[in-house]
Amino acid sequence: MDYPLLNVFLTTMWVFLWILWLFLLFRVFADLFRDDALNGWAKAGWTVFVLVLPFLGVFVYLVARGRGMGMRETKRAEKAEAEFREFMRTTATTGRAAELEHLVELKNHGDLTAEEYERAKAKVLAA
Repeated sequence: MDYPLLNVFLTTMWVFLWILWLFLLFRVFADLFRDDALNGWAKAGWTVFVLVLPFLGVFVYLVARGRGMGMRETKRAEKAEAEFREFMRTTATTGRAAELEHLVELKNHGDLTAEEYERAKAKVLAA
């Protein structure tokens, strides 16, 4: 087995570049099919171009639509974060905290005695 060290480095580099290109190809397809601004014919055209001439197709896509890829990804991340924050806000106000707040209001208003309040609070916290 005679495989010089330089050949190991070159093989490793080519494998790395091939995997990098595959990730880039999948990223292009993901961006292409997530983009709502393109109609079906444009998506089909880009898909054929990328499949028929893979290297050229990916590089032309990056040059033509690369800036938009970043903007769309940023917008998608901001939307996901806003939805998460809204979910957390609504969940926090409808959970135990809201029930405890309601119990405190009832106690302060005089509708619950201290003993009833403690029992109800224990029940809410145990659930």
